[in-house]
Amino acid sequence: MTAPVKGPVSYFPSIEKKYGRPIAEWKNLIRTSPLTKHMELVNWLKTEHGLGHGHANALVAHTLAEGNAK
Repeated sequence: MTAPVKGPVSYFPSIEKKYGRPIAEWKNLIRTSPLTKHMELVNWLKTEHGLGHGHANALVAHTLAEGNAK
């Protein structure tokens, strides 16, 4: 039996369904943005792309964590 998905990744299926873009595309937008701070990116996704706070926060948290791991 597989463990349930937890953390920011658990939001990914609903983000793709609600906003119609694959997660890779959202991550690319975040990575190529001139903004670098977590909340700046969250607010940008909310205002420019219409994401809800939880979805924007999950995308930014996961994307920035990946960047820090490299």
